Amino acid sequence: MKVFISAGEVSGDAHAASLLRQAQHEGESIHWYGIAGPAMRAQGCQAVQHMESLNVMGIGDVLRALPRIQRIEQEVLAHCRQQRPDIAVLVDFPGFHMRLGKKLRAMGIPVIQYIAPKLWAWGQWRVKHLRASQDAVASILPFEVEWFAGHGVYARYVGNPSVIACQHGWDADTLRHRLGISSHSLLVAILPGSRAGELRTHLPILAEAVQQLCRQHADIHFIVPQANSVSLQQLAPLQMPNVHFVARDEEGFSLRGVDAAVAVSGTATLELALWDVPTVLVYKAPPLMAFLARCLVRIRCAGLVNILLGDRFVMPELLQHDCNSERICAELETLLMQEAAAATQRQAFTELRHLLGHDNPSHRVLALMHALTEHATLT
Repeated sequence: MKVFISAGEVSGDAHAASLLRQAQHEGESIHWYGIAGPAMRAQGCQAVQHMESLNVMGIGDVLRALPRIQRIEQEVLAHCRQQRPDIAVLVDFPGFHMRLGKKLRAMGIPVIQYIAPKLWAWGQWRVKHLRASQDAVASILPFEVEWFAGHGVYARYVGNPSVIACQHGWDADTLRHRLGISSHSLLVAILPGSRAGELRTHLPILAEAVQQLCRQHADIHFIVPQANSVSLQQLAPLQMPNVHFVARDEEGFSLRGVDAAVAVSGTATLELALWDVPTVLVYKAPPLMAFLARCLVRIRCAGLVNILLGDRFVMPELLQHDCNSERICAELETLLMQEAAAATQRQAFTELRHLLGHDNPSHRVLALMHALTEHATLT
């Protein structure tokens, strides 16, 4: 089987690489090629284009990169005309992939969109573009199946990658031993995001919060997971005593046993919930993006965990003006000093784990690929 696969950012690269590993584990004979990030290339994916060329953030960056993005799309389509893949798997990154998927389908290539655009939150008008750009959606959020079915899109829940990733790894004792801190010390995780724009915005605020917490607690330590796309130089504002940096991709990595965390909104908040870590969610967007969100978003909560748990504020959300060191410290103090507050979150996280189940998404996406290549349509 020849499969075109495409990812546009770090998280998509990781999900795609997991799919390649699973195929190898199951003994599949597949030639993978496409828009590949470093994790995909390490698993043997032939790079028609490097994912890093697409990794842009913000309206201004996208506009400046538009000629390059259009050139990449044309080169990819030309390659697919020549190589004729049996199927295409487009991972997340919907702005680019919905355009690409429509053109691939026009060439007679069936398309799976792995990880759906969050049209239920905003941009419902884009459903017609999604319908035209894929033959099946491999969803990682269980409630999406019913929502998409109501809008004429076939979706199948394949499980959530974070559930699988968070099942294993260091326990609390192992983590503290690696950091060289006692079981009696307070340990707080700081997750500042991985995109350059997020880091620039949030790092100064988080650094102030760390300094303030150090003044309030004599024996407190912090752990900062470092994504492979982020250098220590970028994390310089957090380089201070009692702050420990750990490679995010280190074998066995886990934050299980951390007392509390503050995390920039994203997949990291879901992972923290699966590790049972009481968390404060923060996010500060550029003014234009914040204005558009207020106008377009159809749900109350910003955080994925809160949305999955019925659009309720299980994790405190500090957004825009509320995203400041004083508010962050106040919310963390509540989680660290009031057991009832932490217990309430942990009780909700148990509900979340039940909701997401334990299916292996990569295995189920492979099954969906075979079903789609064997049948013209799925029902």
